[in-house]
Parts: sequence; C-alpha cells; structure tokens
Amino acid sequence: MREMAKAELEQLNTGIPEMEEEIKMLLIPVDPEDEKNAVMEIRAGSGGDEASIFAGDLFRMYSKYFESRGWKVEVNNASEGTAGGFKEIVLSITGNGVYGIMKYESGVHRVQRVPQTETQGRIHTSAASVVVLPEASEFDVVIKNEDVRKDTYCSSGPGGQSVNTTYSAIRLTHMPTGIVVTCQDEKSQIKNYDKALKELRTRLYNLEYQKYLDDISKKRKTMVSTGDRSAKIRTYNYPQGRMTDHRINFTVYNLPSILDGNIQEVMDKLQMAENAERLKESNI
Repeated sequence: MREMAKAELEQLNTGIPEMEEEIKMLLIPVDPEDEKNAVMEIRAGSGGDEASIFAGDLFRMYSKYFESRGWKVEVNNASEGTAGGFKEIVLSITGNGVYGIMKYESGVHRVQRVPQTETQGRIHTSAASVVVLPEASEFDVVIKNEDVRKDTYCSSGPGGQSVNTTYSAIRLTHMPTGIVVTCQDEKSQIKNYDKALKELRTRLYNLEYQKYLDDISKKRKTMVSTGDRSAKIRTYNYPQGRMTDHRINFTVYNLPSILDGNIQEVMDKLQMAENAERLKESNI
C-alpha cells in the first residue's frame, strides 16, 4: 500500500506544472469581443491585376476554412478584378467565437510568385490587405436616422456593366464621420439596406474599439491581434511552397494545403503567442 501511495504521489507531482499552466491560462482575462461574429474585408493592394487575383486566392482560402468550421458566410459587397479575383470583397461571418479566431488575420498579406501574365518567368511581389472587425449589435451602437444619407443605384458587375435594372444597391453615408458602406449582393433593396446598416454599425463601433487595440499594441511585442493593420503579417512564397507568419517567426512548407484552407495550425500558434503575451502582461 505504501509503495502504491508513493507511486501515485510521484505521478501527481509530475502533473503539477502542467496543471499550473492550465490554471494560469484560465485566469487570463477574456476579451468580450472574442465571442462576436465578424466582418472581414479583403482588399487588393500593390501589384495591379495580380493583387486582385491574390485577394481572390485569400477569399477562397478563408471560405474553405469557414466551411470546415461550420460558419455561415454572406457577401456584403464585392468588386471583381479585371483579370479575376477581387479588388475588394466584404464578408459577414456568423458562428461560435468567430472574431476571437479570425482577429489574427488583420494586416497585409504578401504573395511572391510568377504571375500568369509574366512572359519572362520573373517572380513578382504583390499584396492584399485583410481587416477583421467584431460585428456590432444594435445595442452597441445607436445610429440616428438624420445622420445617415441613403443612396440607391443599380447593381454593377465587372467593368461597370449593370447587373439589373432595379435600384436595389444601397450606399449609406454616415455624415458625422464620413464613413461610407455599400451593399449590392442581394436583389432586394431592403435586404441590401439591412446588410449595409449592420456593416455601418460595425465600422462605427470599431472607431472606439480601435483605441483599445492601439493601447494593446503599445504593450505587446508579437502584434498578433493589435490594431496595426498596415503591418506585413504574412508571406506566401509559391516557388518555395512556403508560408511565413512574420509576427511569430512561424514557417511551414505546405503552401498548397494552406491555400486550401488548412490554417488551423497557424491560428493555434498565433493564439498561443497572444496568450503568452497576455500572461506576462497580467503578471499571473
């Protein structure tokens, strides 16, 4: 009996450090925004047509990831590139804890590859920016009717051609801030208005939320989920089959799999890095 008790005690003692780490993680203050749905904007940056194509590649990557998580995705607005992809696309993502997972994606994503239009086989560098915002509810932001100008117009497709002849597309302008949102994805003007109003509410809410993110960025070194949305966060190198996240110096050589939406490992690494920073910050 004494030997059994001794063996059990040794086993319990070896598990103490791991249990202590788990308890510390549970004591880290939770960001109340993490449980919210999210609005994601993917916008082509430098690189012309190739940047638009890359923005389309990012949209495909994220769409596959959303599908694997069982999240619902709606397109609020999209402007297609002349050679494919998107100049800009805005999505609403609904699911369990979406913002807490996707907030790490805000920043500049860079691609290095030989464009389809390149005849000399030279590698070009292009970029697309991603912004992820926590979706605001009507209780988070109150919008006065007199502060919003509503314009309607015909939905348009690539090259500016009219998609339909009814004025179903909506443009909302918030007069005090100058924020403009558009929605033309639905055939119904009412549905487009509801989507646009939701996005406007989110963007107004994030004016204040940005101050919180800026405060975090002054304290943390990893810049994992901070407000520095102009920072280059990731490189996708096609010739080497490499993806590198520059915030945590994490590199993998399975780029085709990453672009197929298998980005959970990257998300987990980023969350671990942020938790480590928050642990230092809280002095637990």
